[in-house]
Amino acid sequence: MGDETGKKKKIIASFGRSEKDTGSAEVQIALITERINELTEHLKIHKKDHNSRRGLLKLVGQRRRLLDYLLSKNPSKYKELISKLNLRK
Repeated sequence: MGDETGKKKKIIASFGRSEKDTGSAEVQIALITERINELTEHLKIHKKDHNSRRGLLKLVGQRRRLLDYLLSKNPSKYKELISKLNLRK
């Protein structure tokens, strides 16, 4: 559990505006991306885990909506975030 919170704090520190910033779109996208990567690895091993697959698809949709929001509000931040997270588009 301690490793998980440490990873989360690092992501917040690198993408957030401050140490306490957990709600900005950039931080949310980065955290969701981390969870998507973990679930993708999980599903490579457990191919028949359809409940986790559904959760993964929901996370991908949520990240897509947040990215669309960020693109409409701040295109330069969007481009920066896309390249930082190695996302397509």
